Amino acid sequence: MQGTYLRVLLLSVVLSGWLISSCAESAAEPLPPSKQSNIQTFAARGVIKELKADGKTAVLSHEAIANYMGPMTMPFKVKETNELAGLRAGDQISFRLFVTDTESWIGQIAKVGTTTSLPSSNEGIDPRSLSDHSLLYYKFTNELGEAVSLRDFNGKALAITFFFTRCPIPDYCPRLSRNFQEASSRLSSLAGAPTNWHFLSISFDTDFDNPQVLKAYGEMYHYDPTHWSFLTGPADKIRELARLSDLKFKRDAGSFNHDFRTLIIDRAGHLQMVFPTGGKLSDAIVEEILRAAVVTNGSVVPATPARTGTQSPE
Repeated sequence: MQGTYLRVLLLSVVLSGWLISSCAESAAEPLPPSKQSNIQTFAARGVIKELKADGKTAVLSHEAIANYMGPMTMPFKVKETNELAGLRAGDQISFRLFVTDTESWIGQIAKVGTTTSLPSSNEGIDPRSLSDHSLLYYKFTNELGEAVSLRDFNGKALAITFFFTRCPIPDYCPRLSRNFQEASSRLSSLAGAPTNWHFLSISFDTDFDNPQVLKAYGEMYHYDPTHWSFLTGPADKIRELARLSDLKFKRDAGSFNHDFRTLIIDRAGHLQMVFPTGGKLSDAIVEEILRAAVVTNGSVVPATPARTGTQSPE
């Protein structure tokens, strides 16, 4: 009995010491601004390229983030607008990047200097309409290794987006894929819904995203190949298709700096809607696909103007 008592006492002392040590470490290091327990935290530095009008988004040209991602220029959101108070384009900052399975944000922002040398932009690209372009007949390669052209989906409503499988930010490319996952699941379960629709996720990481990689990626999202395909192809063809869709991307230190485009093409092949943002779009995609797939008196339901507003990723 005495031996048992001593072991319990020793265990109690060890646990008490661990708890005291843990509390001390917690007090020394502020907790990330979230109640989630699966948060990864990374220290980083960068330069503010632009502050968005929503007050919660900053476009940063950041240095390599150790153990996470290379240097890139991309937008990051904050939890509170006061995080960006007093800052302006050209400010050099240190910050923390917080990442969960479903979102990311920056915080603990501190100005450390100022620069007059800002990263250049890709402004000036003159996009052309997708309608009747010869590229629509070009045979890309899908995740099954099959040759596929956009014209092969004639008579179907299409949702098209651009991404790359190695994207490290959960509310960017993974959010686009979750949009398609959620929208396809809802469309498939709607009673009486049309079945003439298809989703296309087009990768611009042509060196890495081969059919095998794309298929494994699609399976992570429980994709149904009868309604959702992942495409790759020669870099010049993907770049031209992106240009026609007004998507800007460029390789940046082993990764990609890119903006967002989700296009809705009606069953007659006309561009019906453009979502130039990331974030949660699944409900809007379902709504647009239902319209794009319907024919009334031999003609497609009239399209609404393309959406051109901005939206923070969710």
